[in-house]
Amino acid sequence: MSEKTFQGKAALVTGAGVGIGFEIARRLCAQGASVALNDADTAQAHTSARRLQKEGGTCTAVGGDVAEASVVASLVDETVKAFGKIDFAVANAGLTLYGDFFDYAVKDFDRVMGVNLRGSFFLAQAAARQMRSQGKGGRILLLSSVTGHLAIRFLAAYGMSKGAIEMLARGLVPELSPFGITINAIAPGATVTPRNLVDDPNYEAAWSRVTPLGRPASMEDIASAALFFLSPAASHITGQSLVVDGGWTSIGAAPRVPRGGEQKKKE
Repeated sequence: MSEKTFQGKAALVTGAGVGIGFEIARRLCAQGASVALNDADTAQAHTSARRLQKEGGTCTAVGGDVAEASVVASLVDETVKAFGKIDFAVANAGLTLYGDFFDYAVKDFDRVMGVNLRGSFFLAQAAARQMRSQGKGGRILLLSSVTGHLAIRFLAAYGMSKGAIEMLARGLVPELSPFGITINAIAPGATVTPRNLVDDPNYEAAWSRVTPLGRPASMEDIASAALFFLSPAASHITGQSLVVDGGWTSIGAAPRVPRGGEQKKKE
């Protein structure tokens, strides 16, 4: 892809205050896109947007919790208000709640499904409605996880939500294709992010031992896959899920995982 592959395009990236979402937003800005950067932490959204602006990118902050369908609709509206349209919607926002199945609380289940599933579904809906009205197609990208493919202890609810996201990408193909809208998903494996390193300083070393390619993914690895799906090179690809995990799902060995507590998106 050229340095200005996305010149003239407008994108909304949710959960982009830090980590993978931020890297996707940063790379889009660097290649010419105008980006609405969302995070549930509005202050963080503004801080991250200012950082991209200082790097020369066109970026605006749009705070809000994607678990609320009305918030998701407003994020699309704010993107259109800022840039006149929306070409790409990246449903990156999500969270992980570890927990023993026998003790898993209803409130935790509802929270995981609210952010990961309801947020993704209604972002796709709101973005697709706008893209349909624009009449020029568009791209929707969902973030799944390797936990939607292989089980990890204490992540049954999270894995369930991520498996459903991949089915959402397939299920919307017949409804979105007539309008030139593609929808795909990326399933990251273990990825080195600032939050993961805060939660576990040994994260990179632990996952390096069980990943066939010898290291977990970097944020750049996942962002590169995302930008491919958004690029002209993927214009005839829709309804697909791409696993980016260094070969981990071929083996499935996992280091010990923590228990309890709400954690931000770890892909």
